[in-house]
Amino acid sequence: MEKRLVLPEQRNYEQALSQAIQIACQKLSIRNIPELCLKSGAKYIETALQKTIAVNYMGQEYWVALPESEVLNPVSREKLPPHERLLILHYLLTAKGARLTRKQVTLKEIPDGLIYFPTFTKRALKPLIDNFGKDPSRLVEVAAKLGGKKADYGDAAITLDIFSYVPLTFVLWRCDEEFPTSASILFDSSITDYLPVEDIIVLSEITAWKLVKLSPLN
Repeated sequence: MEKRLVLPEQRNYEQALSQAIQIACQKLSIRNIPELCLKSGAKYIETALQKTIAVNYMGQEYWVALPESEVLNPVSREKLPPHERLLILHYLLTAKGARLTRKQVTLKEIPDGLIYFPTFTKRALKPLIDNFGKDPSRLVEVAAKLGGKKADYGDAAITLDIFSYVPLTFVLWRCDEEFPTSASILFDSSITDYLPVEDIIVLSEITAWKLVKLSPLN
């Protein structure tokens, strides 16, 4: 049986991801779980057989099974991909219980966000422009499948409650005689009380591609 070829970059990424998950699981194992749930908006469920954290993610509930911290859909029992599992663990570990400010900010206004903006543009904004730029109204239709609500920005905008305390607002502007099609993602200014900036980039990319894949033209 032939071995699957794994490129060095892919192998390094998978190793780093695996290590990050292991570290997050270790940190979660020593945390006060009821307090952590209170700060993150999650629920702690304890039975004779299982201890579980129920967390809202992308419009539905997922379970974090303790102590192994595996993340799965409670209905289908399907496990989340490792990069999304890590996002949920980091959200739980980072959450400070801060109130939403309702003040929208761009990535450039988040500490260290400017450093990541070129990567953010390529990975999160470009897919939105390429797939919804010609017909921004489709973004509103597609986002409804994830529980998204229409927002009053640009030519089309939607807000998704990714986690209980992490709303993301996606905005599109059509091209005109002066400017090309453009996009933006807005965050509540409290977002760094719930995710580090690196995870904000990853979350934006994951959500953008979920919207693209839900589009009927894809």
